[in-house]
Amino acid sequence: MKNNTKIITSVYSIGNSLSVWIEAFFVDRRIQGVAKGTLRFYWQKLQLFSDYCDSQSIGLVNQISANLIRQYLIYLEQTSHNPGGKHAAYRALRAFLNWYENEAEPEHWRNPIRKVKAPKVPQERLEPISNETTASMIQTCIPNTFSGDRDKAIMLCLLDMGIRTSEFTKLDLGDVDIAHGQIVIRQSKGSKPRMVFLGRHSLH
Repeated sequence: MKNNTKIITSVYSIGNSLSVWIEAFFVDRRIQGVAKGTLRFYWQKLQLFSDYCDSQSIGLVNQISANLIRQYLIYLEQTSHNPGGKHAAYRALRAFLNWYENEAEPEHWRNPIRKVKAPKVPQERLEPISNETTASMIQTCIPNTFSGDRDKAIMLCLLDMGIRTSEFTKLDLGDVDIAHGQIVIRQSKGSKPRMVFLGRHSLH
């Protein structure tokens, strides 16, 4: 990545350059403390849009129209992006254009994303893992062995707390209060700490 100061300075000297504004948006998100996964999401999706714009000889933000966005969504469908992928690309682009509108305050410019509805995503029911499957997984852990006891403890803790794997792997010993069965999740999504609790099976 380029120096942040140079990027922000170049935004106002180059004007409506799409690539420069995308980098400025990325810098702003970093300053706002957005999670690394979210930053990666924005960067990947906006680079995809930028590449499409390049193929259409579009290099300025004010050249982006509602029709261009619709054509982009069709292009994503034609290049094997599923409905969820199309919706993700739309959300990233919406976040960028709304931010640009607020940041640049361009005169005589209307945000084209407001005219384009978000792609529909079919609601698929996700079946939870059955109790029998969970029990079978736990039974595969060999008792009185380091790896077996560790794996069983991990599965029971995850079942009790309902936290993400990434959150679990970032726990420190100081975050765990065994006496009260409490664990502080400090590095959660959105950097908002929260408290979760262990059940009696995990504690024993």
